Amino acid sequence: MSGKKKNGLPNNSEFLRELTPTRKRGEMLGKYILPEMEGIWDKENKYNKWLQIEIAVCEALQKQGVISKSKLDQIKKKAVFDPEWAEKISRAPNEMLMFLSLLEQAVGEDNFRFVHLGLTSSDITDTTLSLQLKESGELIVSGLIELKETVKRLALKYKYTPTIGRTHGIHAEPTTFGLKLASWYSELCRQETRLKDAIENIRYGKIAGSVGNFAQLEMSVEKYVCEKFDLNPEPVSTQVIPRDRHAQFVLTLALLGSSLERFATEIRNLQRTEILEVEEPFRPEESGSSSMPHKRNPVSSERICGLARILRSNCSIFLENNVLWNERDATGLPSEEMLFPLVCGIAHYMVVSFNNILENLIVYPKRMEANIYSSKGIVFSQRLLLHLIEAGLPRKQAYDLIQGKIMTTWQKDVDLHSLVVKDGEIRRYLTLDEIENLFQLDVYMRSVDDIFQRVFGEEE
Repeated sequence: MSGKKKNGLPNNSEFLRELTPTRKRGEMLGKYILPEMEGIWDKENKYNKWLQIEIAVCEALQKQGVISKSKLDQIKKKAVFDPEWAEKISRAPNEMLMFLSLLEQAVGEDNFRFVHLGLTSSDITDTTLSLQLKESGELIVSGLIELKETVKRLALKYKYTPTIGRTHGIHAEPTTFGLKLASWYSELCRQETRLKDAIENIRYGKIAGSVGNFAQLEMSVEKYVCEKFDLNPEPVSTQVIPRDRHAQFVLTLALLGSSLERFATEIRNLQRTEILEVEEPFRPEESGSSSMPHKRNPVSSERICGLARILRSNCSIFLENNVLWNERDATGLPSEEMLFPLVCGIAHYMVVSFNNILENLIVYPKRMEANIYSSKGIVFSQRLLLHLIEAGLPRKQAYDLIQGKIMTTWQKDVDLHSLVVKDGEIRRYLTLDEIENLFQLDVYMRSVDDIFQRVFGEEE
């Protein structure tokens, strides 16, 4: 290392400069940040936003008479962002000081006297961060709306497609695949509402000075800047915007991720060889295994589940970042710089990726119906129980009677229907026609229309 002192330790600025990574953010996040999101968190975009906010402050000061119209015109004409600034700023020990130094060179010393007046770094950086989070959230919402439409289309398509409902991984009672998808749609609606609320709560700017008390500038400056960038002024700030807003945003993304993981886990389960009711898209040129040519693995859904863990694991960091000393400390800065692009990028990727899975999902309705009857009719046990009780048999006696028949079904690999028909005790209470009716699927679909009406309303 260069710049060493007598004791052999590097000069602090040289040490930081040599540790600064040279890779672009997209290279670090790899395929899990899509171009639209990468553009929001690109360092050139961030620093250009800094410049636009500085110019907006100058515009507000001109309205107050602090800066002349001619000076403002000169500043705006010369304050043009140079893409080469990005590398210099990002590698500097103090990014804001480097940015201001480059800006001074651009606008000239005389004009620069009116730049950054009464501001602290966080006025610029926190307001920029709010803009980036707002834009990121809106991009995710856009993808979420597309995903909802895909889920809705599938739900309507498979509205009456019978499938077996499972609890604890065990056959419970028949339902429809459309109802399963309708529950996903309803959950995504809640997630959209939460995310929009989180975006609204992060849509706050701060141009209030070193400790947020407007000691060196007027409150009207903050009002002007925030209005220009479609932000609300932070009601009470310190040196920074309160971090509970940022924590809510990240926790909301994690909750969205947990929903996507739930849906993806369902696909993974239903694609198991012994179930095989749905299957992820699989292109002819794909390979599921380097050693087993037959493999078609649900890797995209598995990826969704793995990425959800990353979202959840970062929640505690942003909760801790809410706790700062006095009017501000910098303990949260490293994690925010690293993790905001990460969590926003992953959440967006998950939404887009899962939509792609569903748009190309392979569904096997015949397999679904076959699986209903693969457990020898035991899934109709509750209907049988209730009708025996209604016919006059005590509940405990009816329950034990049916459970005994089900045990025989498992042990002797025979169908429950045939055992029930031959049982004299049951026949005392139920006719053959009644028994036959109890093993039909109709009753499990009788409320589907009403449920869909509750979920989709008149749009259905």
